[in-house]
Amino acid sequence: MPPKVEDFLSVAKQAEQLRKDGNNYFKKQRFGAAIDAYTEAIALCPDVPVYWTNRALCHLKRSNWTRVEEDSREAIKLDSNLVKAHYLLGLALVERQEFARGILELKKALDLDRGSHPKGQMVEEIWQELAKAKYLEWEHSYVKRSWELQSLKEACEDALKEKHFLEVPHTEGSVEDDTTHLEQLEALGRVFDKVAEQDMPTEVPDYLCCRISLDIFCDPVITPSGLTYEKTVIIDHLEKVGKFDPVTREPLDPSQLIPNLAIKQAVEAFLDKHGWAYKDILTKSF
Repeated sequence: MPPKVEDFLSVAKQAEQLRKDGNNYFKKQRFGAAIDAYTEAIALCPDVPVYWTNRALCHLKRSNWTRVEEDSREAIKLDSNLVKAHYLLGLALVERQEFARGILELKKALDLDRGSHPKGQMVEEIWQELAKAKYLEWEHSYVKRSWELQSLKEACEDALKEKHFLEVPHTEGSVEDDTTHLEQLEALGRVFDKVAEQDMPTEVPDYLCCRISLDIFCDPVITPSGLTYEKTVIIDHLEKVGKFDPVTREPLDPSQLIPNLAIKQAVEAFLDKHGWAYKDILTKSF
C-alpha cells in the first residue's frame, strides 16, 4: 500500500522541527547537538538543501573542512544556485589551499547573490572572503616567484663573476676591467628590480575607487550623470541621506543605477596584475 500524503507531511514536519532544534543549538554554540539534529532532519528529508548547508556551517565552526566540503557539494547537487552552499564550499577549498577552485566557488556565490538580492545581502561578506582568498593565492605565488627570481639572480651574478675571473686574472686586471664588471652586476640588478616591480605595492588609481568610500570597486554602478559609485554605498546614501547624487546633487533613484561593466573589468584586470591590492580590501569595510 503506497504511503499516504499525510505520512509525507508528517515526516516533513518532523524534519522541519529538527531543523529548528538545530538552529537553537547553533545559537547556543552547541554545534555537536546541532549537527545531530540536522543529521536526523537529513535522514528524514534528504532532498532539502538547507539541512545540508546548516550542517556544513556547524562543521565550519568546528574547522572540519572536509565535512564542510562534503555537505556543501550535496546541497549544490540539490540546488546549483544556492549562494550559501557555494560560499561554504569556497571557504573549505581555500582553507585547504586549493585557491583556484575555492576562488571559483566564491565568485559563483558572489554573482548569484548579486543577481538574487538587489541590495546584496551577503555581497560584502563574500567579497571580503574572495579578496582574502585572492590575496592568499597571490602571496603564495609571490613567495615562490621571489625565491625563484632570487635564485636566478644569484646564478647570473655567479656566472658574471666566473666570466670576469676567467677572462681577467687578478694579477693582470685593470681598474677599467673591474669597473666594467661592476657595471654589469649593477645592470643585472636593475633588470631583476624591474621584474619585481609588479609585486611592489603602489597607489590604486582613483578611477578604480568609489568616490564616497574611497575603496576599490566591487560592484560599480554608473548614474545618469556619468559618475560611478560602489552599489551598496550609493544605495545606502540614497536610503539614509536622500535620493540625490552626492556629487552633482541631481535627483537620483536606485532604478537609475546601471552596472558599470567597463570599470568592473578594469578593476579585475588591475587586481589580476597587482594581487597585493587585495590587502587594501581586507583592511577596509564598505
